[in-house]
Amino acid sequence: MQNKNSAFLIRFAAISGNILFILWVTYNGINEGFRGTLPEKISYIGMMCLLILNSYLIVTGSKQKQIIEQ
Repeated sequence: MQNKNSAFLIRFAAISGNILFILWVTYNGINEGFRGTLPEKISYIGMMCLLILNSYLIVTGSKQKQIIEQ
């Protein structure tokens, strides 16, 4: 039981951190008018894609684990 609770908390913290970071970077981009050099824009887009993919994999991985445990 302790393992499930700590795994849930870690999963929740990771997803929350990803979402908060995405919102923060998006807010800063909006605030600056999305100005920047091409490498900066590409790196921001790449980082956003990786954070979204990370959140997606965490969510789907937990669902698959629940299906296997049943």
